[in-house]
Amino acid sequence: MAWQKLCPLDEIPALGARVVEHAEGAIAVFRTAGDSVFALADACPHKGGPLSQGIVHGEGETARVTCPLHNWNIALASGSACAPDEGCSRRYATRIDAGVVWLEL
Repeated sequence: MAWQKLCPLDEIPALGARVVEHAEGAIAVFRTAGDSVFALADACPHKGGPLSQGIVHGEGETARVTCPLHNWNIALASGSACAPDEGCSRRYATRIDAGVVWLEL
């Protein structure tokens, strides 16, 4: 796996996401209100809904995105659905260096 420069942090809306197209499918890169960044496959483990269009809430390890189709909550740090739901979306490592977001692919 290799780190790829994605964009300046400011190009991802706070409490929102940016979608990156990749050979394995779309990747949603999320930004919390406190500027934490997480990346997941842009498909809810329930019915494949676009997580990038969901609502981001929480911070750090408690950050979540709510799927816009059926309101499943997905933990951004792990990609796991929050109980009582079950399932997982693939997680990608991210980092911020000098205000630039990097994604490990």
